Amino acid sequence: MKDTKTSPALGVRGRTQRGFAIVTALFLLVLLAALGTFMLSFSNTQQLTSAQDVQGSRGYWAARAGIECALGEIKVHSACAVPPPAFSVDGFTVSVTYGNPESHGEGTTTKTVCRVTSTATSSGSVGTIDYVERSLTASLEF
Repeated sequence: MKDTKTSPALGVRGRTQRGFAIVTALFLLVLLAALGTFMLSFSNTQQLTSAQDVQGSRGYWAARAGIECALGEIKVHSACAVPPPAFSVDGFTVSVTYGNPESHGEGTTTKTVCRVTSTATSSGSVGTIDYVERSLTASLEF
């Protein structure tokens, strides 16, 4: 009987199969690393999107505060004269502008309609991740 270690046929076959497990292990390792990187990137994107959604909501309510402030001023003065100065709410700068008041006759009375626009802007510059701007418009008849 021949020794299997010294047999040329078995020796060649044995050499061609050596290292197959290491190639498979490296492939799986690279695959799992890529999957982990993808999951980490996906998680970061999800958190960033959620944070931007919260900032957008805060911007909306800051703009809404500007509308409420302007409507209160118009109601007190019964005129669409000078908008309130810019103010800050929760990290947002809120500016309010008035449109030209329009008068409309309704029977024997005349009604004035004033258009109010409030814009809330966060710090940062346009195009950056932390920049949020929300604008609301309302009309008040008095």
